[in-house]
Parts: sequence; C-alpha cells; structure tokens
Amino acid sequence: MSGRDLPPQRRFAIMAGSAGATLGLLLLGVFVAGLWLYFGPGPAAPNGESTTVILRQGAHLPEIAATLDRSHAVSSSAVFMAATQLTGAGHHLKAGEYEFPSRASMAQVIGKIRRGEIVHHKITIPEGWTSEQAVDALMGSDVLTGAVPIPPEGSILPETYEVIRGEDRSAVLQRMMDARDELLRTLWAQRRPDLPFTTPQEAVTLASIVEKETGLATERPRVAAVFVNRLAKGIRLESDPTIVYGITGGKPLGHPIRQSEITTPTPYNTYLIAGLPPGPIDNPGRASLAAVLDPPHTDELYFVANGTGGHNFASTLAEHQKNVEHWRAIEHDTGPPAPAKAGG
Repeated sequence: MSGRDLPPQRRFAIMAGSAGATLGLLLLGVFVAGLWLYFGPGPAAPNGESTTVILRQGAHLPEIAATLDRSHAVSSSAVFMAATQLTGAGHHLKAGEYEFPSRASMAQVIGKIRRGEIVHHKITIPEGWTSEQAVDALMGSDVLTGAVPIPPEGSILPETYEVIRGEDRSAVLQRMMDARDELLRTLWAQRRPDLPFTTPQEAVTLASIVEKETGLATERPRVAAVFVNRLAKGIRLESDPTIVYGITGGKPLGHPIRQSEITTPTPYNTYLIAGLPPGPIDNPGRASLAAVLDPPHTDELYFVANGTGGHNFASTLAEHQKNVEHWRAIEHDTGPPAPAKAGG
C-alpha cells in the first residue's frame, strides 16, 4: 500500500512523528551546542596568557555581558546572559577586577564572577619607613583612589597589605593604623613588668629607634635591651638615627654623620636630650615592637658595628672602646674617634 493509499489520519501521524523526530534532533543539537559553549574552551586572550576585565559597581547584566564580550573573556554576550539566567547566577554577579585564563570556559567565567574572586593587589610598607614614605607609596599606587594626609609617625604597622582596584586610600591607611593598634594592645598587655617607660606610645618611640639601629631581626631584642638598660640607669641613648631624624625628618643625610651634627640641638637628638625623644622616628615593625616590650635581661650598655652587618655588644665602657677601635680599623677611618655611645 502506497503512502497515498493510507488513511489521512495515518499519513498525519507519520508526518507528525517525522517532524517531531526532526525537531527533537534539532533541539538536541542546540542543547549540545549550548553545553559546548558553556563548558567548552572560551576565546583566547588577546594578549598574554590571561584577560583582565573590570566590571563596574552597579552594572546590570547586559553591560556585564557586553564588557566580557568586548574583552574576549566570553564568546557571546547573548549566550552569557542566557547562561546566567538559566543557572540563577544573574542576580549574584559581583563587581570588581577579574583575571581569566586564556580559553577559560563560560562556566569558569560565570563561577568566578559569582564567587567574587576579584584580583587583589599588594602594597608593601617596609619596616622603618616614615609615615611620609608610606603615604608616598599609597599615592603612587595606580589601583587606589582618593588622597590621604600624612598620619602621625609610628602609627602604621609595616607589612604587606592586599588592596583591590578602586579602593580608597584612606580605607587602606586606616587598616594599616588599625593593625598597629591591635598589635600594640596585645604586646602591651604581655609586656615585661619592669620597663623604664609607662605608655604604649613611649614603647613605639623606642621601637622606632631599635628599628633603625639594626637590620638584623635576631639582634633587635639585644639592641632593645641595651636601650632599656640605658633608660633605666639614666644614661643618654646616644642613637645616631635620632640625629638624622631631627635634622632631615628621616630622609638620608647623604653623608656620614659629622661631629657638628652630633652637637646640633634638636628635640630628637639623644646625644643631647635625656630619655626618649618626643615621638617615634619611623614606623617600627612587629619584631622591634616585641623586642622593646619584652627585652632579654642583660647588663649590656653599648654596641657598635662589627663589619659583618651586625654589632659587638659590651657591658663596660672599656670593652666598648676596644670594640670601637676594632671597627675603626675595619673602616680605615682617618676621622675623629667615635664617641662612646650605644649606637654604632
């Protein structure tokens, strides 16, 4: 029996089945293509091995999709919008700076934006920097916004801080100051009970001097002990960095300290003033703060450079003078002899 001889109902059923099968195959093809676009490799990065995209705060889905498409992070803005709607991610996309590997799938891109895995940049404030240097570093960052005044000396905790693009400099600076306050509270509560100073700010001032006197972390407790012993005995600290700070505000002198500068009166010159200077001379780090608040018990009162990057310590002036002579021999110094002091 030919197709023409079939009853109309039978012919319609066959045609409908054939059309349904074709539609089913078509839908299956669309589904497979959609899966490939979603899970398969995405576009290659235009430059290098990754693509950086900034999604602005308050951007709606079409803008986000267009931004990703223009940046070659996704292959199609329309497919991206459809995928975010189908997966429920459309209302959970977070603004910020993102870095996508070359050929990242759309699933990876959407997942990263949904989780808010933004790029974090770093600002490092080295131990011993002045507050002016710290602000210069903040102002020199091209990922931060706004301006900040120079905070009080010693109010920042030197450390590496993570920041995000568009973050306000004042917020970053406040985090640096809050970190110092939190650390100082903890260390102050655990301080040695017989210290010759009575306030946390005095501890910061002494720690700032220790910070400048030695670059060796292992020496900081011993240097701190020397200064604590001198304070307890009423002996002037005689620290060279306090001379420099009093003259330049912490900037390098550009030459070795001269005898005339040792005798230049400033509020910070610990060759001329008794006790601590009026405030810190830099921003001391964790090790220096910990050292002055819990120094070892020693009877040492002097130290001088030993030519190896460290210092020789002494309990008596006679012993210290021998150490100074040894250092002068290493230096081949033809100038006036070094005064008997704590710093070298």
